[in-house]
Amino acid sequence: MILECRNISKFFTQGEHDTRALEDISFSTAEGEFLCIVGPSGCGKSTLLKIVAGLLEPTAGEVIYTGKSPAGFRNAMVFQEHSVFPWMNVIDNVAFGLEMRNIPREERYARSLDFLKRVGLAQHAYRNPHELSVGMRQRIAIARAFVSDPDILLMDEPFGALDAQMRFMLQTELLRIWNDSGKTVIFVTHDIEEALLLGDRVLVLTSVPGRIMADIPVRIGRPRTLQAEGMPEFVELRTKVWNLIRDEVERSMAEVP
Repeated sequence: MILECRNISKFFTQGEHDTRALEDISFSTAEGEFLCIVGPSGCGKSTLLKIVAGLLEPTAGEVIYTGKSPAGFRNAMVFQEHSVFPWMNVIDNVAFGLEMRNIPREERYARSLDFLKRVGLAQHAYRNPHELSVGMRQRIAIARAFVSDPDILLMDEPFGALDAQMRFMLQTELLRIWNDSGKTVIFVTHDIEEALLLGDRVLVLTSVPGRIMADIPVRIGRPRTLQAEGMPEFVELRTKVWNLIRDEVERSMAEVP
């Protein structure tokens, strides 16, 4: 186990009213695990990821980092919108976190170039981000996250804005790098097929306030390709997750006066 969330709740105060975003969330992740989180729109998936990242404080509960204090636990986060710095070239974008840790220039460039090779961007190392496509800029963000050697990688719908072809290409690249690195990944998505294609486990959240209503292991062999989506066990899992989310959305809509 590398990380554990214990009884996480998050309320947001608006005037005299509290909005409950998350309620009593508990789960743990194993070393090297790829954990996906899905749920209805607005159920608190991204809020939960920000709490794990330390960007938000929970109203109740705690995040426990196995073997390290929170201050010594290093994570990296990739967002849906690429978060590259437009004034830096590609390799400086990837090396930015290493520079902040005072890694010598020669070493950080060597490590950054290695990850640029892994995502197929080595030939663009000295170009500026505005010269590259959206998909290429997202690959820069992924390379920057991995090169920092985080204890855990947090991804918030990183492929949500891409077309289907580019999304699958980046999913494949992500799985290859993850497999080589052995890193733990927590990946938020609204796409059931994406969660099942990538994940070792899938947490399914309820409508707001988000609670865990299912923790589903994905026992489909790797490496997984698009052909996996036609396998009976994949179809069965997709139907199971879809039914859970559909029933939850219908229930929450019925409760609206």
